[in-house]
Amino acid sequence: MMLLLRIAATHIRTRMRQTVVSVLGVALGVGFSVAMASLMEGSQRDFTATLIDAIPHVEIVDEQRAPAEQPASTVYDAVAYYGLRPKEDLRGIRNPTEALAALRDWVDGKLAQRLSGQAVLRYSGQDIGMTLTGVDPKRELSVSNIRDDMRKGSFEDLGTTANGLVIGDKAAERLGADVGDTVTLTSASGVAKRFKIVGLFHTGITTSDEGLAYAPLKAVQILLEKPDIINSIAIRLNNISQANDVAARAERQLGYKAISWEEANEGLMEAFFVRNVIMYTVVGAILVVAGFGIFNIVSTIVHEKARDIAILKSLGFPEADIQQIFVLEGLVIGILGALAGSALGFGLSSYMATIRFEFTQDVEMTHLPIFFSGTHYIIACLLALFSSGIAGYIPARKAARLNPVDIIRGAT
Repeated sequence: MMLLLRIAATHIRTRMRQTVVSVLGVALGVGFSVAMASLMEGSQRDFTATLIDAIPHVEIVDEQRAPAEQPASTVYDAVAYYGLRPKEDLRGIRNPTEALAALRDWVDGKLAQRLSGQAVLRYSGQDIGMTLTGVDPKRELSVSNIRDDMRKGSFEDLGTTANGLVIGDKAAERLGADVGDTVTLTSASGVAKRFKIVGLFHTGITTSDEGLAYAPLKAVQILLEKPDIINSIAIRLNNISQANDVAARAERQLGYKAISWEEANEGLMEAFFVRNVIMYTVVGAILVVAGFGIFNIVSTIVHEKARDIAILKSLGFPEADIQQIFVLEGLVIGILGALAGSALGFGLSSYMATIRFEFTQDVEMTHLPIFFSGTHYIIACLLALFSSGIAGYIPARKAARLNPVDIIRGAT
């Protein structure tokens, strides 16, 4: 093997310029593929982390996953229904204390109850439609990051102010209101109640900053005329990988629809999968192009070293050894390119991680999300070695099949 490797190294050194170009081609392919993979996975992880922090890991809502079965369907084989009228009943999760107690027995995480509804916020003669959410402030802070989004006041003040209200800064700007001002909220049924603004938040999402408000749960239940009723339970798990299992068990236990963060963003997860497939396809294409350079140099060496091949065969070298020499030449170029490309990829990734951006006054300066993973280097190097091996194997087969007598006759 050492003899074959020395012969391969000698062949490569005789065409140093072409060898360097081929090595650079592989290095660029590996380096840019590693940098691209680091950026793509980093952006995916950053977006997923932001998404997970922004929404509950599991949310139980006052809906049924399947429509309720009508009593007549259990008696008759074929039934047609006409003029069905819904029950005159308030919608929501009844006995929230009992439901929360049942979940706390086995859920490894934090729970918070909510009651959401539509209301009109009025101040200084202007009206804004709002989604009003009644919460227990301490429990809400354990399942959401609203504390980090506060710009004025404190979210905890909802617990000490009976009719406190926290709204988005965009809504306050439209109304000309500020912390300490008293506003009026009117429900869809016409019930009006005065609230005092105790805080302003900014999430960067216009729909939330203009149309979302938080108030104490009891005050919202009175305004919406739903005493002792909630319409959702938010769960923040210590282990997010259990989200689907927790949602399924909670749905079986309570009978209400439970949605995990993965189910809520199923389309987004599929888009990430497709994007990763596209990314690795592009990476493979880059390295295949680099493989053409290796194919070119090995083919040239085979053509130029035809007399050497004849001599080696005359000395008793079998076809397998001849073929192995030229495959080794391709692999050596691939290995050198993979090593240089790994260093280049690490350098590019490290540099991109230092690039910082500032978009608006409301968004803090941020940087490119780069994720360093040894898997990226392994995959890129393996693809490089595979393309190098194939590029060396094709001309190697031709070299192994050459007839030494024909070569020597042609040379003479």
